[in-house]
Amino acid sequence: MKVVLASKNRHKLEEISQITKKFDMELVLQSELGVDIDVEETGTSFEENSFLKAQAVMQATGLPALADDSGIAVDALNGEPGIYSARYGFDPTLDDWGRLQLLLKNTEQVPDGQRQAQFVCVITLVTPDGQTIQARGEVHGELLRSPAGENGFGYDPIFYYPPYGKTLAQATPEEKNRVSHRAVALKVLYQKLKEAGYADK
Repeated sequence: MKVVLASKNRHKLEEISQITKKFDMELVLQSELGVDIDVEETGTSFEENSFLKAQAVMQATGLPALADDSGIAVDALNGEPGIYSARYGFDPTLDDWGRLQLLLKNTEQVPDGQRQAQFVCVITLVTPDGQTIQARGEVHGELLRSPAGENGFGYDPIFYYPPYGKTLAQATPEEKNRVSHRAVALKVLYQKLKEAGYADK
């Protein structure tokens, strides 16, 4: 099944493709089809924003569209930055590294033992025939006080995953793809696709 990924993020395409290729889904970026739309994320949850993006790209391309909305939620910050992870600080001059540094600054006073956080991912598949299939995945860990690791992207260098004894940026791509919030959500999505008759493996 050919599916458009509602994203311009090649990192995200590579990561998701490593998992979806196992269940016969060919992913292409929306830009590869000449689609250049920025969907305004007006939802108040990962679920709502994921659906908005998938729906808009499906309508623009006429093909099934897959969107994910993901972010990091820090317990001590009442779940922030959450759905605003990619826009944290609402400062257009900040890149991924700048937002990571801002999160470290905003958690400086959070004591060790209370730095729990989780990556959350909600993936939505919307098809031209009106089907909507949605799945949520989470991976739980804690925030370090300084970055470690060269792999991954976003907040991976400060997200310590206890079962591995290292950050997700220190994990290999294969290790990360076994446990990441995106991997968990995609596994749930796969089961739902099978139940809906879209996947037969």
